[in-house]
Amino acid sequence: MPDSAWSPLITQATDGFTRHFDTTPDGVWSAPGRANLIGEHTDYNGGFVLPFAIDRRTIAAVRLNGTDTCRVASALYEAPVEAPLGDLDGLPQWATYILGVASILTHDHPDTSPRGFDAFITSDVPLGSGLSSSAALESAIAVALNDLWELDLDRTTLAQVGQRTENTIVGAPTGIMDQSASMKGRKDAVIFLDCRSLETEVVPLGFEPAGLTLLIIDTKERHSHASNAYGARRASCETAARILGVSLLRDADLDQLSAARDRLDDESFRRARHVITEDARVLETVALLRAGTPEQIGPLLTASHVSLRDDFEVTTDRLNTAVEAALAAGALGARMTGGGFGGCAIALTTVENACAVEDAVTAAFSQRGYDAPFVFVGVPSDGAGRDL
Repeated sequence: MPDSAWSPLITQATDGFTRHFDTTPDGVWSAPGRANLIGEHTDYNGGFVLPFAIDRRTIAAVRLNGTDTCRVASALYEAPVEAPLGDLDGLPQWATYILGVASILTHDHPDTSPRGFDAFITSDVPLGSGLSSSAALESAIAVALNDLWELDLDRTTLAQVGQRTENTIVGAPTGIMDQSASMKGRKDAVIFLDCRSLETEVVPLGFEPAGLTLLIIDTKERHSHASNAYGARRASCETAARILGVSLLRDADLDQLSAARDRLDDESFRRARHVITEDARVLETVALLRAGTPEQIGPLLTASHVSLRDDFEVTTDRLNTAVEAALAAGALGARMTGGGFGGCAIALTTVENACAVEDAVTAAFSQRGYDAPFVFVGVPSDGAGRDL
């Protein structure tokens, strides 16, 4: 049975499906967005990340239609889309995520037939906010088609399908973190992911017994990972790795980086320094969580933001304002989360001080003439699955 928190969205999805397709869906599946506790721009460098699934989800009501044509509609977009499976030309981007996943699954499993389906999508994951609305959409469709096409694929494989959709079809050079968190999330825990081996470990957060909470601050500054800026960061990392003589920056250390200083341009040096130090911060955060001392991770979160601001240069004035205001109001640590260039920040605070932190961030945005941020508690939740 569905979580009562998602019931309105599920009803919206089933009603929308019936309205568009004049029948009922075979089932309803959903997948969450994600926030990243720490470990930014390390995923495509083969490093470590520590994301968690949030309690905001994308819902997909889906039915096989007995043809090889796909028809998709969404509560978020006016015009429905109809296309033969595998024909991705001229699609709006939101539909590309859906039909891209279907196309890759069909390519990998060509014996599944007929493959056509109808789908209606609803979501409360903010779009373009750095909370992986695209991974939530990919993951919801992937688990639905995995069930309906009886593919019996594991969560790691389905996460890889979502990543391949981003990389080869949408054109965003993202790593595996977002889809892994959306697929594998667990309540009250983070997912410790080795992005090279794809090994995962569920690590309890322990925030509640420690009297802590994590605020997510949506700056409402939208971004796109398919932008040239994101790709340029990845290219700089690849350049640094090549000069350092490693296949991925995950295998480099600060001594190697220092020794190669005169062979690296300043930009590549700083990009590599962020990745190397960020991997170390992830490992230290995991150690503190395993030790049952989550209140000690705050300085690591803040150090991550400073590195993303100064070395990786992916923060914005709004993200910096959110972090600075949260820290000034007594947050234990704060950082941008996601790919940057807009989106969200997170702030670790005591439960008692959460309202004061939220008020301080909102006031700082007002003073700078920014639209009010949307601040909510980030509740670590379960990953993708079937709801009805």
